Amino acid sequence: MSVSEFFNMGGYAVYVWSSYGLTAAVLGWIFVSPILNKKNIIKQLKIKYRQQERQANVAQGPAEGE
Repeated sequence: MSVSEFFNMGGYAVYVWSSYGLTAAVLGWIFVSPILNKKNIIKQLKIKYRQQERQANVAQGPAEGE
């Protein structure tokens, strides 16, 4: 079997290689998606934490020494 015969896959190369490509793309997305979601969740939590700190500071009012 030659290299060109291997890549031709007996006439089914389009189906075989597109299946491999699609599988690689899906596996890549499965790997990358949680990483991107984690970054967004951390960013949202930081924003929410800062808002809660501001609300707590406003609710406490000015400090006694001021």
